[in-house]
Parts: sequence; structure tokens; C-alpha cells
Amino acid sequence: MSSTAPAPHSTAPRFDVIAIGNAIVDVITAAPPSFLAERDIAKGSMRLISAEEAEALYAVMGSGREISGGSAANTVAGVAALGARPAFVGRVAQDQLGQVFTHDIRAAGVHFETPASANGNPTGRCLIVVTPDGDRTMNTYLGACQELSEADLDAATVAASGILYLEGYLWDPPAPRAAMKKAIEVARANGRKVAFTLSDVFCVEGHREDFQDLLASHVDLMFANENEARALYQTDDLGVAMAEMAKHACITVITRSEKGAVVLAGGEVHEVPAEPATRVLDTTGAGDLFAGGFMAGMVQGRSLPDCARIGCIAAAEVISHYGARPEADLRALVAARI
Repeated sequence: MSSTAPAPHSTAPRFDVIAIGNAIVDVITAAPPSFLAERDIAKGSMRLISAEEAEALYAVMGSGREISGGSAANTVAGVAALGARPAFVGRVAQDQLGQVFTHDIRAAGVHFETPASANGNPTGRCLIVVTPDGDRTMNTYLGACQELSEADLDAATVAASGILYLEGYLWDPPAPRAAMKKAIEVARANGRKVAFTLSDVFCVEGHREDFQDLLASHVDLMFANENEARALYQTDDLGVAMAEMAKHACITVITRSEKGAVVLAGGEVHEVPAEPATRVLDTTGAGDLFAGGFMAGMVQGRSLPDCARIGCIAAAEVISHYGARPEADLRALVAARI
């Protein structure tokens, strides 16, 4: 596939959102906090594990569900559920989980054509332990995800997509980071928007300067939760972090769990309350679906507060069941609320 930037597009985008991220299958099981404590795993954490540890943990987990996941992949599944046209770029292997991921994302209405690798690491998986309070602890083996490279980019598809969406989780390995930087160049050269999510505090701590540079100069839309925003500026004061973020020209969205979200744009601050959830069963994917809802709203030309409201509706739906992909009719939920 070509990674050379084509001539700038003047036509309407073929896809509304194209995301680059980890292609992962989630294995979700319920367990008491003692299950984690006995294995010295911090409850509510997200950590990377080796293939060997993944096999050992999987062996002692209770019966669970295998559901395609990955942060950016979840986001574009939400974009599709809301009626927009998404595409996804991510690497899987030619194995059973790779087939599961490919089937699921295409069935969700997402364009996915990244070739599966015949050699190298197996498809990535995230072993998720959900405690009775709905909190999730994520143990991730990235596998083939880290092998994504510039060769996997179809520059014409990036150029023909209205918004390029990138996940911070994939910024760590050198090859995927180079692919995402190239995608930014292609999107910029073609007048498209660039969105980025900080993903997790550990991502911020490992790439603080890069993420600050992205916020200042390379992205149009930045997603963060409260902890990530504070970590970005090494402060315990969210107000300080928000003041720093507000200095930049891009739109910044900070999610605050049950307190809703704050949108910073053009010197304005929009506070949007959370959408009441019917129940909280599994918080996996809440931030991912919020981002999907927000961008789907942007594609539809809605106001920034309404974009955030759609994001909150999508997040409330996904935390009401196991798995990070929507199960209810999101369009109907939005139509009933906005």
C-alpha cells in the first residue's frame, strides 16, 4: 500500500472517520477484588503483559466472553452505530482471534482492509477482570498490534477521510508511531481534521512532551479524562490543566465519569452533565464510545455541547453491559434525548 500523500482533496470525504489503533480481542470475566489482590494486580489498572503471563492469567480466569475491542476500534464501532461512515487501520495475525476481530469490526459497519500478518506475534488480546462495582482491570498483550507500520497505510483512504483519529495506546512502539505521524502528514496535506486521545495516564507519562506537542501544533481535537489531563501537566489541580489546554487552538474534551464532560474551544467552556445509566455493569469502553459519539455529532454538524451529549449517551449505553461495543440502538437513544 502506498504511503505517499496524494494531491489534496476538494471532494466530500469517502469516510467520516478513519482510526488507527490496536486491534485487540477482549476476554472479559467477572471476579471479586480478591482475585486481583492474590495476584498482586492493582484493581482498576491497565497494564501490558507478556505472552507468557497472558497465557497463565487466561488459564486461571473464570468463564468469560470474547468480544472484539481495542480503544480506537471501539470508537469507530460507535461512529458506525450512530450512522456515520468509519474505517479502521490495525494489525492482526492470521489466527483465530484475528478472524474474530476482522469479522466483528466489519459486521459493525466499519471498513477494515489491513492485511493480517502471516508471521510474527499472534493477535493482541486484553484480559479484562470486572469486579462487582463495574470497575475493570485490563491486562493487555499487544502482540501483532505493535507490528503496524507505514506500509499498512493506504494514503488515499486517509486523505479521503474527514477525521483521522489516533489512540495514545499505540504511540509507544516505534513502527506504529511512525505510521501515525505519516497519517497526520497525509491528513494535514489534504485539509482533513486530526483527533487524538491520550488513552491512559501511563501513556501520558511515557510521552508527555510528544503529547503536548501534538496538542499545541498537530491536532484539531484532543480527548482526555481528568487523570490524563492532570498527568499531562504534572499537576493535581484539574483547573490548572484545563487552563493550559485552553491556550491551544484545538478543541479539547475532558471526560469526568459521572460528572459528565467539559469542552474547551475558542475561549469558551461548555460543561455537559453525564447521561444517567440504567445500570453500571462494566465501564470498559466508556471513553471510547464517548469519543465516537462526539465525532459522530461533529460529522452531523451539531454544536459542541450536543456532540458531548451524544458522547455521554453512547458512554452510558456501553457501561450498562459487558463489552466495549454498543448493543442498543444508539441513534434511537440520541433521537429520544436530543
